[in-house]
Amino acid sequence: MPRLTPQEQQEIFRFIEADKPLPEKYRFLLFADGDISNYYPDFIVKLSGKKIAIVETKGLEDLDVPLKMMRLKQWCEDVNRVQDEVTFDFVFVDQEGFEKYQPKNFSELASGFIQYKP
Repeated sequence: MPRLTPQEQQEIFRFIEADKPLPEKYRFLLFADGDISNYYPDFIVKLSGKKIAIVETKGLEDLDVPLKMMRLKQWCEDVNRVQDEVTFDFVFVDQEGFEKYQPKNFSELASGFIQYKP
């Protein structure tokens, strides 16, 4: 199983800390209706310890949301399998749920929005 080199891990962390899109080689592609597109997360949240959450927000649920979330889930599993410096996870936040539950902090957000989780 390939592993990310220390240099690659540091490159990912530098881009996350600088609030820049991940370099091309760390992005993933979505395939929908025969089209290929890059995915750019809405937010990347660096949590205490060695955890990073990728947050996707939606006002209206598009038809491609389930595919995007399945691919994001797979990406997190894949990157967690090939490195152990940090644990990646994802959260899908829909506008209706956000307005209904009004989480007060990120912990409430992450534990309350578990759609597309196993």
